[in-house]
Amino acid sequence: MGTSPDDIDTPKQGSDRILLVSVIILMVFGILAVYSSIAYFAESKQTTAGSMVLGHTLKLGIAFLVLLIFSKIDYHMLVKFSRFGMVVSWLLLIGVMIFGNEVFGAKRYLNIGGFTFQPSSVAAVALLVHVAVLLDEKQEYIKDFKKAFLPIMFWVVITCGLIGLEDFSSAAILMSMSLLVMFIGRISIMQLSTLVVIGLIGASALILQSPERQSRIQQYVDQIVDINSEEFNGEEGYQAQQAHIAIAQGEIFGVGIGKSTQRDFLPAPYNDFIFAIIAEEYGLIGSITLIFMFTLIFFRGMAKIAKNAPDVSGTLIAVSCTLMITIYGFVNAGVASGLLPVTGLPMPFVSYGGTSTMTAGLMIGILLNISKHDRKKRAVFYA
Repeated sequence: MGTSPDDIDTPKQGSDRILLVSVIILMVFGILAVYSSIAYFAESKQTTAGSMVLGHTLKLGIAFLVLLIFSKIDYHMLVKFSRFGMVVSWLLLIGVMIFGNEVFGAKRYLNIGGFTFQPSSVAAVALLVHVAVLLDEKQEYIKDFKKAFLPIMFWVVITCGLIGLEDFSSAAILMSMSLLVMFIGRISIMQLSTLVVIGLIGASALILQSPERQSRIQQYVDQIVDINSEEFNGEEGYQAQQAHIAIAQGEIFGVGIGKSTQRDFLPAPYNDFIFAIIAEEYGLIGSITLIFMFTLIFFRGMAKIAKNAPDVSGTLIAVSCTLMITIYGFVNAGVASGLLPVTGLPMPFVSYGGTSTMTAGLMIGILLNISKHDRKKRAVFYA
């Protein structure tokens, strides 16, 4: 036909099925866990658990549709529009500070046309993709402080700063992920080390000026030093203590689906502490299965998709998407099990929520698209 395998190989490749199956398993976990944990929240909203689970399932369906759409869009299109995405995300972050809905003392949600969403989730995806694009563009002079480091940090600092005004923990994790992607993109270690020191000083200042952040850190230290102290049993350590009780009650095989008792005591058991509910109902077996799914996503994203991407931008975008999905999952589990201080981050595809689920679907869709361009695959036609 006058063509070679290289001419038709890439467009005809399929996406990573193992990654897709892992996400579907997480979605099933999410539906079951939300159904078990949302009864009290539904009552406070004057509705039923069934209707809220149905709404959650619908959001997962939309997220899966977003996943499919972005798996069909060539990721090189993201490269072209990454700067535009950053500008839009900044406008949304500024908008939420002015017009946002205040929840628990912070403005994190924006209501547009009857739909409520969290701009910080959109901004996080836009930032990580744009950082990957800039790193690719500046590879020839990547060690140059003025030409490479400063232009990239311009976008990182402003975005994390806008998010950090209302959500410190999300901004800190996003900054850490950005620095890790920059490290992989060959930015000077000396420059990154200096920035880390400055960041630690700045983070300390933000913690010192916020009594709420100080109490979270103090509670985290107390539960490690003296788990039976009266302070830990009081109000400050209530969340972590109830999560520990839920995990302990689960033992090896769990108490059974829908039989959780700690869902009536844990704050936000359908979101921030959903891992504790899963550990209680499905036991150690269910917890390990859930962690294994995120570990599998991590290895498929890093060792398979990112490693075999056809160009630098594909590699770095794959690394960014993989890190955001898996770090959020591991942090959520770490908070519930007491390994990390309380942060309020959702578990992708498992926690109840709209914006976080949509953005997670978007990132998996991007990963699936990059996996179609695997430079080590062969066309089936020529096998």
